[in-house]
Amino acid sequence: MKYGFVKVATAIPMGKVADCGFNAQQIENLIAVAEGKGIEIIAFPELCVTSYTCGDLFRQTLLLEEAEIALMKILNDTRQMNIISIIGMPIAYEKSLLNSAVVVQKGKIVGIVPKTYLPNDKACDEKRWFSAAGEVPEGEMRICGQLVPVSSHLLFDTSETCFGIELCEDLWAPIPPSSTLALKGAEIVFNLSAESECIGKHEYLLSLIAQQSARCLSGYVYSSCGYGESTTDLVFAGNGFIYECGHQIAVSKRFQYKEQLIIGEVDVDRIRNERRVNTAFTASIGECKQLPVKHINTEFLNRPDLVLTRTYSPYPFVPEDPNKLDERCEEIFRIQIAGLIKRMDHTRCEKLVVGISGGLDSTLALMVCVHVFDQLKMGHEGIIAVTMPGFGTTDRTHRNAVNLMKAVGVTVREIDIKEACIQHFKDIGHRADVHDVTYENSQARERTQILMDIANQVGALVVGTGDLSELALGWATYNGDHMSMYSVNAGIPKTLIAHLVSWIARNGVDEATKKILSDIVDTPISPELIPADEQGNIRQKTEDLIGPYELHDFFLYYFFRFGYRPSKIFLLAARAFKGKYTEEVIKKWIHLFFRRFFQQQFKRSCLPDGPKVGSVALSPRGNWHMPSDASPTLWLKECEEL
Repeated sequence: MKYGFVKVATAIPMGKVADCGFNAQQIENLIAVAEGKGIEIIAFPELCVTSYTCGDLFRQTLLLEEAEIALMKILNDTRQMNIISIIGMPIAYEKSLLNSAVVVQKGKIVGIVPKTYLPNDKACDEKRWFSAAGEVPEGEMRICGQLVPVSSHLLFDTSETCFGIELCEDLWAPIPPSSTLALKGAEIVFNLSAESECIGKHEYLLSLIAQQSARCLSGYVYSSCGYGESTTDLVFAGNGFIYECGHQIAVSKRFQYKEQLIIGEVDVDRIRNERRVNTAFTASIGECKQLPVKHINTEFLNRPDLVLTRTYSPYPFVPEDPNKLDERCEEIFRIQIAGLIKRMDHTRCEKLVVGISGGLDSTLALMVCVHVFDQLKMGHEGIIAVTMPGFGTTDRTHRNAVNLMKAVGVTVREIDIKEACIQHFKDIGHRADVHDVTYENSQARERTQILMDIANQVGALVVGTGDLSELALGWATYNGDHMSMYSVNAGIPKTLIAHLVSWIARNGVDEATKKILSDIVDTPISPELIPADEQGNIRQKTEDLIGPYELHDFFLYYFFRFGYRPSKIFLLAARAFKGKYTEEVIKKWIHLFFRRFFQQQFKRSCLPDGPKVGSVALSPRGNWHMPSDASPTLWLKECEEL
């Protein structure tokens, strides 16, 4: 299993009703194509060997015998292939007929899984022909000259994953079989289906699959029959879906008049990590100890070369859909506002102090403060906004800071920190022309001291401005901008903050304020602690020093959210940023990310309070508990081996 991925496929073959020979050939063709593409497990639709819409022909001995002959042909023609195929067909067993999934590999039938829940209402009449799994005893049967286990409680163990199977209506049950299979160890569930179409049903089906894969913390591979089924009363559009923990990985086109092969990689590494950290899943395992399952081992799958077909957004924190992005921005902004209102209510403070630099973070913090006061129906003069120009402050950022404060009607204070810092340099014996870490951090601490003292002076809370990306990298001065009385941006990554400020500019501000906010969004990110260049432009650009925030946010998301190792994160980053960053550039910054993440934990261990807004959060009181002296050796070693 390369990097934790298992390559799967859902197949929708062309079919003819009751023509087993034709159907078997279509199945074989798709198996051969899938084998050539490195697919490890492929699923076909329900009853695809005969077709689903045979009706009372299922009572014909000839059809059932021809189905077994067709299966034997598939076995013979694929016996040299490693791929595992899951094929739907009727199985005569114990004087009953079962709607079943047959699992085959290298010419062998590994197991047969009968359908648990048979639909018998409206257009579906399966109980007319088939028996449900619970109506027949589990056991073994002889088919195609092989003795094969028959049970709805089979789990199939490969060298890379464990998978289970359910069929069509099983998914629609109050407690689908896949729930039990997942708790018993199935990491991927395959569903062989023959879902007909009607208005509204497709969206409902998608929600079912998304919810079940999320609830089971599993992969879910769904294959439903399409063109070729009888249209006497129903139409089948051909649906193929691959989901993983609630997220769609791959999807077929509906109403196609040709075969389809939908390929995707299920990230079993992610599934295992999700299950380890989900206490509800672990607790549920204990509640199903008495439920019987039988594990069946399959042949070893050797897939040394991994070619990913699934795509990864370079911005995992930022929805690609503009409407969803707007919804996320609004929700985050509401969370920030609600958190700060509660903190003001608890401390009985009626004033806020916030430092304004003309950069993104402090702009967002100020706009949160303004909306808090609007919610509380308080005058904006209770917000003391302080701009503190220093050695690196440029005209552009200073102008934006002052103009923004005036535009939103807060109390404006400007305190130049240069003389205070020069005096401090004299006090500690530091040369003012040595632009080292002491030179920079002295300015950050001077600003924080000013904010804290003003807060004491007027009885206010200091609102912090630092964001999640800075916390991950430790890009903050300890006891400087690192400190506040409530940090409203602590849960928001840098790649999302610009979108938040842009969203605010589009919603509920006047044209003058909108213009200022837009220019702030376009300003290079900088702490402005080093003097500007000869033209008065920002000399100290953060991303030149520590790397692009879009890369670090990508690293952070997959490291924190799924516990991925550096080599896997690098693989995904190289794919997501292909054409923008070379692999050498990504290697450079991923090494820096892990070095700084471990090295700077001591800053996160004593963070001020602040609202959590997403699944990635670094508060030492919530999502991230890590010792400050943890060794990065394992992670850095893997980075060096990339």
